Amino acid sequence: MVAARITVNGKETPISPAAPHTTVLDFLRERGLTGTKEGCAEGECGACSVLVARPGVHRPTDWVAVNACLVPVAALDGQEVVTSEGLATADASGTPAVLHPVQEEMAVRGGSQCGYCTPGFICSMASEYYRPDRCAHAGPADGTDESGGSGEAGESDGSEHGPNGFDLHALSGNLCRCTGYRPIRDAAFAVGMPAEDDPLARRREQSAPPPVATRYTQDDSAFLRPGTLADAVRLLRERPEAVVVAGSTDWGVEVNIRSRRAGCVVAVDRLPELRTLHTGSDHIEIGAAQTLTEIERRLDGAVPLLAELFPQFASRLIRNSATLGGNLGTGSPIGDSPPVLLALEATLVLADADGEREVPLSDYFTGYRQSVRRPGELIRAVRVPLPLSPVTAFHKIAKRRFDDISSVAVAFALDIEDGTVRKARIGLGGVAATPVRALATEAALEGRPWTAPTAEAAARVLRTEGTPMDDHRASAGYRSAMLGQSLLKLYARTTEAVSS
Repeated sequence: MVAARITVNGKETPISPAAPHTTVLDFLRERGLTGTKEGCAEGECGACSVLVARPGVHRPTDWVAVNACLVPVAALDGQEVVTSEGLATADASGTPAVLHPVQEEMAVRGGSQCGYCTPGFICSMASEYYRPDRCAHAGPADGTDESGGSGEAGESDGSEHGPNGFDLHALSGNLCRCTGYRPIRDAAFAVGMPAEDDPLARRREQSAPPPVATRYTQDDSAFLRPGTLADAVRLLRERPEAVVVAGSTDWGVEVNIRSRRAGCVVAVDRLPELRTLHTGSDHIEIGAAQTLTEIERRLDGAVPLLAELFPQFASRLIRNSATLGGNLGTGSPIGDSPPVLLALEATLVLADADGEREVPLSDYFTGYRQSVRRPGELIRAVRVPLPLSPVTAFHKIAKRRFDDISSVAVAFALDIEDGTVRKARIGLGGVAATPVRALATEAALEGRPWTAPTAEAAARVLRTEGTPMDDHRASAGYRSAMLGQSLLKLYARTTEAVSS
């Protein structure tokens, strides 16, 4: 097997002698690329972001920003990385001579003060700069916005999309403590479109690096990436103690904050069998190792409840790595995807060396971070049955609007015909040891007219669902109150839609 290698800013370099748990962040800094910074070591500040060439959604390759503090460098075996130092155009001697357009705008618009967070902002901004469909959302080239107004480049109407199509959610995982966000936003809204001779833009037209089967060992630790699902489940039968990772957004925190180490890590993020998306006559099947960003862009709103979830799930940086399989596999009671998938009546396809089985998500969780998944079993896919309920909503109650952990999460999927609730499915997170269905509330709604008295009565039932607790995020009483309020909010929204 070929020695593990990574291409950084166009230069290939061996990963050895880095330990298997070494992050991309530490690997880069140890080689003098100190633009990449460590701020939180949890994927919340974005000071560590770098670009990775990944299979594209609309083109052969997308430049995707990821948190270098969470990803093991061995996970990027055979892949390409660009850091903030690699964005500038170098002269004949290799010294950066011409700033990248994103760097230039950040400089001239005062987007940097202490500079600690700036390289991370630059990489996240560059990922959005190279997003292939950004030009489809840009305003007219003459500076006139869609409403007929006009202004300088960088001006906007206060929305989260600039006249150049730049989506500020691309920066939602990057924090700045001293400069303030206005000049950074101005820089984002001022960048133009990539020039035809831009090497990173041209790189998008070539295929991304193919998956590489990896067997990287140092001392007594190993990082393994099987080439196929069959290889993966066979390996997990041989090594049942192995830690399974995809985007490493959870395991990376364990490594950094709790100093967890594993004798064997098995990566499944690039297994082709876990990266499918198929729409059939009676269900949509979503591969468990697709990132949330990939799912969001490939579904393109086809599942409205998932479309409502994605912008509220952590940050774009996290969604560029996190997977549904990982979010479900951790078994966390405060994961954001389980309530939504419970409301959608999703099932999980579990695979091991003996074959596959399909399990309703409502039967999957058995206790705090426990499930019916057996040792050696992987989540291969999530299946969402069709047709979808027409009335849906996802309410996430958290201390911050974005990039935060839920205090309470509630997902609704209702069928309302002729003013009567024919079917109700409600998923809850943050109110019990596991994500749960609000069965009593569903029963209080089904067969009854969708009226204020029905909603109020069902809201009283919903306040009693689960076993909420007091912690640093919210009190049990607050959680219960928010459950009931979420249903009243849904009712108000649906009646407003009907009356309008």
